[in-house]
Amino acid sequence: MAPSASGPSIGSLFLLTISLFSIVSAALKFDIAAQQRGHRQRCIRNFVAKDTLVVVTATVSGVKGDGQQVNIHIRDAVGNEYGRPRDVVGEARMAFTSHADSAFDVCFENNIQDGRHAGLTRSVELDVDIGADARDWSAIQAAEKLKPVEIELRRIEEVVSEIVNQMEYLRSREQKLRDTNESTNERVKYFALAIMATLVGLGGWQVVYLRAYFRSKHLI
Repeated sequence: MAPSASGPSIGSLFLLTISLFSIVSAALKFDIAAQQRGHRQRCIRNFVAKDTLVVVTATVSGVKGDGQQVNIHIRDAVGNEYGRPRDVVGEARMAFTSHADSAFDVCFENNIQDGRHAGLTRSVELDVDIGADARDWSAIQAAEKLKPVEIELRRIEEVVSEIVNQMEYLRSREQKLRDTNESTNERVKYFALAIMATLVGLGGWQVVYLRAYFRSKHLI
C-alpha cells in the first residue's frame, strides 16, 4: 500500500523544525538621534546561556568629526561587562563568551560633541549571532577540510545540541518554579491555620472574660 500524501512525514517536520531554529535572524536597523551626554541609552536585549559564544556586529553610519559620537555598551543583567567601544563609525565586531545564564543588553548612545546643535542622527545596523550561528563555519570547513554536507550536518548537530540544552534549562526553571509554588502554598496553608487558631483562641478568651466580668458584676 502506497504511503499517504495527505500530510508531511515526521522526518520532514523534524528537518523543518531544525531549519527554523537554525535560520539566522535578520539585522536590526534603526536611527539614533544625537543628544546631550547623560541621556537615556537605546538597548537591545537578548538571552544567552552560560559559556555561549556571542558575536555582536554593529555598523554605524557617518564619519568621525561630524558632531556625533556613538558609544556602545554591552553588559548582562547580573553585572558582567563585555565591552564598551567608543566613537564607533563603520563596522564594529565584538565577540565574547557569556559568564552566566542571563539576558544581556547591547546599548547605544549618540552624544552631541561640543559646539554642535541637536537634529543630527546616525543609522545603526545591528546583528547578534549566538551559539552555532556565531561560529565561523567557513574557517572550520577550510581548517578541517570538510565537505559542504559534512559542515552543514555538523552545524545542525550543534544547533540541535543548543535546542536540547535550552529545553533542559527551561525544564529546570519550571521545576524550580513548581517547587517555589508548592513551598508558598504550604506556607500560606500553615499561616491560614495559625490565623484560624488565633481567632478561635481569641473568641474563647473573650467569652471566658465576659462571663467572668458579668459574674463579678452579679449580672448573671
